[in-house]
Amino acid sequence: MKMKKVLAVLISVVFVFILAACGSQNNKDESTAAKEAHKGKTLVVYYSATGNTEEAAGYISKETDADIFELVPTEPYTSEDLDWTDDNSRVVYEHENPDERVVELESVTVDNWESYDTVFIGYPIWWGIAAWPVDGFISANDFTGKTVIPFCTSASSGIGDSGELLKEAAGTGNWMEGQRFTESASLDDVKAWIESLEL
Repeated sequence: MKMKKVLAVLISVVFVFILAACGSQNNKDESTAAKEAHKGKTLVVYYSATGNTEEAAGYISKETDADIFELVPTEPYTSEDLDWTDDNSRVVYEHENPDERVVELESVTVDNWESYDTVFIGYPIWWGIAAWPVDGFISANDFTGKTVIPFCTSASSGIGDSGELLKEAAGTGNWMEGQRFTESASLDDVKAWIESLEL
């Protein structure tokens, strides 16, 4: 008889622990869900002249489950326009005449902009700075409360002060140090960088 009572008590105690554990797990699940609901989305914004930045942007979007927004000039750059070795090309003219660097874009407005907490900004490097088609997007948007992460692609130039200059132009946002990728950046390169950010 004593044995039955002890067994009944033990079963009751185990049952109470199981219920408590389930309740704790439910609270944990609810807490995690609440945090995820509060966490804003990620957006990758990029301008790509020859496709290299577009490829890197695609990798970043894939690794961060981010939406993507391409900056498209109203008057697209042709391969002749981009020939920096030709003194008469569009980019050389714009480089030598800063007032001509205002590039109209098809759109600078992102739907539900306020829902994004993290924004990656991608561009090729032109003469040591961000390709100027990006400038219009930077000046047209308010980055308050957003973490902004620049990235660029180039054959040989580093990221230089391009991220800092964009930060100054934006005037708002929490800008992180940027990353430069080669023209042939791989998914593994991007993945390693994303992991190092600890977002």
